[in-house]
Amino acid sequence: MEALFGEEYQALRVSVRALADKKIAPFAHDVDQAARFPQEAADALQGADLAAAHVPEEFGGQGADALATVIIIEEVARTCASSSLIPAVNKLGSVPLLIAGSQEQKSKYLTQLAKGKGFSYCLSESEAGSDAAAMKTGARKDGTGWVINGSKKWISNAGFSEFYTVLAQTNPELGVKGITAFIIEKSDPGVSFGAHEKKMGFKGSPTREVYFDNVKIGDDRRLGEIGSGFALAMETLDHTRITIAAQALGIAQGAFEVAEKYSHERKQFGKEIFDFQGIQFMLADMAMNIAAARSLTYAAAVKSERGEKDLTFFSAAAKCFATDVAMKVTTDAVQVLGGYGYVSDYPVERMMRDAKLTQIYEGTNQIQRVVMARHLADLN
Repeated sequence: MEALFGEEYQALRVSVRALADKKIAPFAHDVDQAARFPQEAADALQGADLAAAHVPEEFGGQGADALATVIIIEEVARTCASSSLIPAVNKLGSVPLLIAGSQEQKSKYLTQLAKGKGFSYCLSESEAGSDAAAMKTGARKDGTGWVINGSKKWISNAGFSEFYTVLAQTNPELGVKGITAFIIEKSDPGVSFGAHEKKMGFKGSPTREVYFDNVKIGDDRRLGEIGSGFALAMETLDHTRITIAAQALGIAQGAFEVAEKYSHERKQFGKEIFDFQGIQFMLADMAMNIAAARSLTYAAAVKSERGEKDLTFFSAAAKCFATDVAMKVTTDAVQVLGGYGYVSDYPVERMMRDAKLTQIYEGTNQIQRVVMARHLADLN
């Protein structure tokens, strides 16, 4: 598919796949079983300048465009979904900065991100998930600065990341128009983290609550105009939902490869199980749906780079379709492997657990369908 866009994308896939197979895949099982941060992957990605490849070259990054970033995340997720959250979360956390940050803010934070200081995104709260506008975390003026109080829930790589884009209410009477975005640092007094969530999948990525107790920051930490935070958050998701589609693609591709290989190794009734039409049809459907999801995801990535008017529809569609495909493919992969698919000796049960989360976070697939329906006119 990337051949349609240029040889550099093909070369990127080859190099990232080689790195993932050599330096990430060998640790994926242990990362999942021990529910530990994939430090080996973090080191490998940082060493190859892939942990935040989207950072512009002027700030020390690779300047990877949206499609290149998708390929990076896809290839890492093919071996270890938890590890793919390192580049994915770094992009999610820093896109608001790229969109609305001043030159001084970009120089300060993107430079450090390129050097390995993680960047997380704080939008969801205990009572504000799909209804993000219901957030309670507040920011009040204090002289020339701000005081932040509240908490954020389900924050990926919380505690690992050094920097956090935080959405807070600065004027509750204005509803969504009263929300403002800020950059908060892990080292700021008053910032703390909750216990690690015990998740079904993506066990290697820390998911924790982030608490803000009278966190005092200067106005130089504000991103964009006062009251522009919600619009900024939604614009950010238009670009970053595509990275979740990329994760799902990688997970599905990895599971398909395991199932296809196993179908030639496993023999029943005197022949490979691949020779049975029922298995052939399952594998054919897997490959067909992965190819369709890849086409849609790559199209969305190109639209993200170009800022096309139908990006919102395509990003939601790519996220929704690719993650539904990943769930179906991984479930079928478990079925192809039979009893072996149900135990952790093979990676498909881990991949199935990981695939489920992609249907939920950064907007459930039900919400994605709402988003698509509201943007049908953009397709005209």
